[in-house]
Amino acid sequence: MKFVHLHVHSHYSLLDGLAKIGELVDKAKNDGMQAIALTDHGVMYGAVEFYQKCKKAGIKAIIGCEMYLAKDHLRKEMTDNERFHVILLAKNEDGYKNLIKLTTIAHLEGFYYKPRIDWPLLEKYHDGLVCLSACLQGEISRAILRKGNVPAILEKYKNLFGEDFYLEVQYNPNIPEQQPVNE
Repeated sequence: MKFVHLHVHSHYSLLDGLAKIGELVDKAKNDGMQAIALTDHGVMYGAVEFYQKCKKAGIKAIIGCEMYLAKDHLRKEMTDNERFHVILLAKNEDGYKNLIKLTTIAHLEGFYYKPRIDWPLLEKYHDGLVCLSACLQGEISRAILRKGNVPAILEKYKNLFGEDFYLEVQYNPNIPEQQPVNE
């Protein structure tokens, strides 16, 4: 089985990513990967460069974004506890267009410290997108750690994305909260 990174940040994820696009693509190529995703935080600034460099290297570019999902993307009074991460990957041209639409709305309408979307926007623009549950800041991970209603949250995502929804597993041995979420 071939391994593909589906949650990758570049230097366009300010204060969260360091790798340059060319370095990511070179590393993927040297490791024999056939594909790699780019999922910068709230932005798609590197998408064109990423696509071009992947194409030149003979690697499939998976365009995505780690979005900030708020209860109401227009509400300006909110804490980090009311904002979750969610990974969205474009699986086709419709998905790519919807990803662009979501990131644009997040910046033009939903920006409050971070570019944010909400569930109604996700429902409207989910076609052609694959959804991953994200990191420890994802809605499902937080519900697991807080003993919340995980089945109801899983059902919500599964109902919207169907077979295009996946639980994300990360290996972070120095973060004790990661183990119960992975389990």
